[in-house]
Amino acid sequence: MAQAAPDREGTCPVGLGAFIRTALPIGFSAVREDAALSSPTDAFVPAPNGALWQTIAPAEAGFDPERLKPAVDFARGQESPWPRSLYYPDGSYVGNREWNESGPWTEIVGPVRERGGPAGLILKGGRIVAEWGDTARTDMTFSIAKSYLAVLAGIAFDDGLIKDVEEPVGATVAGPVFSGPHNGAITWRHLLQQSSEWQGEIFGKSDQVDHNRQIGPGADNSRKGQRRDLKTPGSFYEYNDVRVNVLSYALLERFRRPLPEVLRERVMDPIGASPDWRWEGYSTSFTEIDGRSIQSVPGGGHWGGGLFIGARDHARFGLLIGREGDWGGRQILSREWVRRMLTPSPTLANYGYLWWLAARPGVPAASFSALGAGSNVIWVDPEKDVVAVLRWINGAQTDGFIDRLVAARG
Repeated sequence: MAQAAPDREGTCPVGLGAFIRTALPIGFSAVREDAALSSPTDAFVPAPNGALWQTIAPAEAGFDPERLKPAVDFARGQESPWPRSLYYPDGSYVGNREWNESGPWTEIVGPVRERGGPAGLILKGGRIVAEWGDTARTDMTFSIAKSYLAVLAGIAFDDGLIKDVEEPVGATVAGPVFSGPHNGAITWRHLLQQSSEWQGEIFGKSDQVDHNRQIGPGADNSRKGQRRDLKTPGSFYEYNDVRVNVLSYALLERFRRPLPEVLRERVMDPIGASPDWRWEGYSTSFTEIDGRSIQSVPGGGHWGGGLFIGARDHARFGLLIGREGDWGGRQILSREWVRRMLTPSPTLANYGYLWWLAARPGVPAASFSALGAGSNVIWVDPEKDVVAVLRWINGAQTDGFIDRLVAARG
């Protein structure tokens, strides 16, 4: 199932500064630490799936209709360059091509589904201000799944399954995955901030596959997959899907039941999400827990699988986090955990617990995002109680949409 490699220490040929410059998707930068969230416990929440979702006119919601329409038209017209099949004519998967991936770890081991076209919606106060495309369509969502994992970690924290994020994961997750001096020093916080430097192989994928990986427009992945010496856990940020899958496995070990089941019961059903979403694992990611075989799920679609979900369900999820875990007076996720999730990491100032934080000029300082390749976006401005979901927009144009949306609100 998982193998831990011998300890490797040393200097990294790609400095932290390079990662900070190139790992800022859609132009985001550091967030103000004093940015406050708002959570009106008596605020409107949409009715459960199947009932009519209330709408609100742009002007009534505080938007300039003459500016909002061009913003929506812009999103519609900036479709992702990825082929809708998610495979290029030569048969290569978008993930392999996008991240310059070759060698022994390129095998697609999870399901892949043809994507839809551009879609999205904008909420103000929980009501729909604008909507376009097929927002109910269940599509792959790539690394937005990481932000869902962060919420599941919060459920584990609230339930006492994670008592302290500074505790080594190996203290409560037995076995070889967190054994040895290096991996044994990794804490829950390290995994959540992508600074764990975990080393080894899990479900047939080695941590080395994402060594030297960079993300965002203009990223240089010419050296991706080249082995580098590892840093001390907690001291260095690297976007690494294998290590996120290690977090997912660790959460499965703590919950002792499938993570999609926990998510549905504790989060998605309470917020009225559709029954259509699903979270698919790999053919290689089954593990035995308490005498039964359970599939661990990945934090993205790098090798297929991941979270398949519609834009409307994403909007509910974003609204929940924007209101600090409160849903119509019911605390689904503790405010303490939401605030931890949205606190800047010491190794990357615009990253929290698997959520991206934003404060570039012209963007609300308290805003934050869940981001997935393709591109897929949940953007939240908690102070204005605004949520925007984008499906299959050209990632290089996402800033352009956010700028237009902010300008339309005035």
